[in-house]
Amino acid sequence: MIWLCDLDGTLVDSAPAHDAAFRAALAEIAPDLLGSFRYDDHAGAGTDEVAAVLGLGTDDARRLIRSKRRHYRAHVDAGKVAPFPGAHRFLAALARRDQPAYLVTSGSRGSVERVLAACSLNGCFRGVLTGDDVPVSKPNPAFYLRACERWGFGPAEAAAVEDSVHGVASAVGAGLVTFQVHAAGPAPGAIHVGGLDDLVALADLAVRP
Repeated sequence: MIWLCDLDGTLVDSAPAHDAAFRAALAEIAPDLLGSFRYDDHAGAGTDEVAAVLGLGTDDARRLIRSKRRHYRAHVDAGKVAPFPGAHRFLAALARRDQPAYLVTSGSRGSVERVLAACSLNGCFRGVLTGDDVPVSKPNPAFYLRACERWGFGPAEAAAVEDSVHGVASAVGAGLVTFQVHAAGPAPGAIHVGGLDDLVALADLAVRP
């Protein structure tokens, strides 16, 4: 089995840092939107997609992206993003069983590299696809299809691990079996599991005759 893993909200607990970064950026650029902003409504989508949904013009969208990225990276550098319980165990189990793990995330490459280093996840993935590498954002299925194309396998050969509705929609739309973690209930098309430790047993089943 090949595993395509999301990062934010799936392997690392970054939602509070993303929420705070968005709010700080909006306070600078579009303070009138702060009252109605809910990060949960946008989790899994790229900042450019969020800016479009919020109705920002081109210049303000670019400013939001730069500001939010700066604030988020400051939170990462301050140690405010940590791996979820089970993240290292799950990835270690895949490595022991020779099941390749790839990272498929809407985050920018610079932010992703910071998080991987801060959470000791460097070297856990055979490849990393970020929002900088794809001209679309989750929930567009093209995001996961680009990952499969880049690494040379079909959707039927892989499983995705996601947390957000946007991420699940992208993976399911691309034709991948999709496990959803850290959610109260399954998004359409996803297989709901409680957490990453539950996936260790599934990885074990995937190598049995």
